[in-house]
Amino acid sequence: MLIDNEFEVAAPVDTVWAYLLDVPNLVPCLPGAELVGDDGDGTYQGKVTTRLGPVRLNFSGTAKIVDTDEAAHRMVLEASGSEDRGKGTAEMTVTATLRAAGRGTRVHVAQDLTVSGAAAQFGRGMISDVTSVLMNSFAECLQYNIDNQGRGGATATAVRAAAPASGLAIGLRAAVMALKRVFARFFLPYDASRLR
Repeated sequence: MLIDNEFEVAAPVDTVWAYLLDVPNLVPCLPGAELVGDDGDGTYQGKVTTRLGPVRLNFSGTAKIVDTDEAAHRMVLEASGSEDRGKGTAEMTVTATLRAAGRGTRVHVAQDLTVSGAAAQFGRGMISDVTSVLMNSFAECLQYNIDNQGRGGATATAVRAAAPASGLAIGLRAAVMALKRVFARFFLPYDASRLR
């Protein structure tokens, strides 16, 4: 399934670009993610843990930046993993494209996601909403860390990690997003031009 998200970071494109290319620096901003190894060739081993309602998902796998275009500020990351317990798998290709937006940077993230097992029981809408919630948390962490790089002796290492991927919080925020979609569909004025 294809999922698109966008967010803005109040920093120049080159600053955000450099941060996104530094996978060890980036991982703490991914809710529920943990870096556990580095092959030395740009392939990283990691774990992702999240809970959604009664389902706790634990995946172990690898991630690697497979393509970068510095002129276009476009990067492609491929990740895959399997459940630590269970038969579920997940594969994802993430394409991030950056462009200047005023004094900041607009980041467009396209995710091509394939899941099986327990994670697949959630419909496309729920997975998309949960992804949007996690992306918002990622963007907040990214902004905070970029703002605080070099302050108080901090180096390129992330100074704050994303909030844990709590099932209740994610579920509630995703449910609010779904309700907003339903409200917009049924209660906002109908635009006849959409038929053209």
